[in-house]
Amino acid sequence: MSEQPFSPGADPQWAGSTRAVALGRPAHRPGAPVNPGIELTSTYLAGGDPVYARGGNATWTAFEEVLGSLEGGCALVYASGMAAIAAVFALVPVGGVVVVPDNAYNTTLSLADELLASGRLAEVRRVDVADTAAVTTAVRSEPHPQLVWLESPTNPLLDVADITALADATHQVGAIVVCDNTFATPILQQPLTLGADVVVHSVTKYLSGHSDVVLGAACAVDAQLLDRLRTHRTVHGSIAGPFETWLALRGIRTLPLRLERAGRSARVLADRLIGHPQVERVRYPGFGAIVSIEVAGGLDAADRVAGATRLWTNATSLGGVESLIERRRRHANEPTTVPVNLLRLSVGVEDVEDLWTDLERALDGAR
Repeated sequence: MSEQPFSPGADPQWAGSTRAVALGRPAHRPGAPVNPGIELTSTYLAGGDPVYARGGNATWTAFEEVLGSLEGGCALVYASGMAAIAAVFALVPVGGVVVVPDNAYNTTLSLADELLASGRLAEVRRVDVADTAAVTTAVRSEPHPQLVWLESPTNPLLDVADITALADATHQVGAIVVCDNTFATPILQQPLTLGADVVVHSVTKYLSGHSDVVLGAACAVDAQLLDRLRTHRTVHGSIAGPFETWLALRGIRTLPLRLERAGRSARVLADRLIGHPQVERVRYPGFGAIVSIEVAGGLDAADRVAGATRLWTNATSLGGVESLIERRRRHANEPTTVPVNLLRLSVGVEDVEDLWTDLERALDGAR
């Protein structure tokens, strides 16, 4: 780890919104900068730690300090969300069994299927993570899994898992529980405190928050797990660039503010969408800033809505300051459990009335 001094550990009384701002900064001393710099180097003088930038970087350390504190563990930054996810799947021994959601981020499921097809995994069990009994049955079935993958809320159906109950069941068979916390963020949910062993993030989304970074992270408490995840990052070269990490650090400072504003707007929009005649179903778990709707009229009507908005941007990804709308089944690898007429709405920080006016006009025009 870098020897550059950073701010002392968080006061246990500090709220997450305070820690997001206060941590990951240079030590307080006269003349010191308030913000950490971007450490642009590939190598270091001998006799210290790190010795080479693939193993450590002061910019990483600053970001990892903030995210680790928010999640209640230690964080490791990766080149992308999928790089972090691949590192976690690598914890499963050859011929192992994993349990995954039947709807989740499509590339996570594609990775599981690829590992199955190659013989790296013996079985991939797909479950409805909102059905605690069904997941528990899948966990207890022989042969026992080595890893149980949770997303909560799921992408894009927004199913919510009982992380505590499922972690208890998983630990009874000696398996690892992982939770993708990208949608909830550590501001709304800390899976490590609920019993999960590892938390992963697409830092690209809410943590960085400005749609200008591709980055990932994994968090854990157990030292052995952290060492294995760190080794995978170093050996496989799935390392983050210092500049991208610095942008994510700058973004995470405003995470609580952005999420509060976007979540408040999402609740307003979800309530209004329930009563719209062009909307067959609204999916919203009651928190967060993602709303999914099923448009009356099927696939074509959903495409017309997504293509007719002016303020909402018809694009993939989520969690930025701008509001995005997307029909998820347009992707070939999207799970078939996702309805073809489903639109995922990533609510940004624009004025909620402007968002509603634009969305209502597009919905009315799709009839």
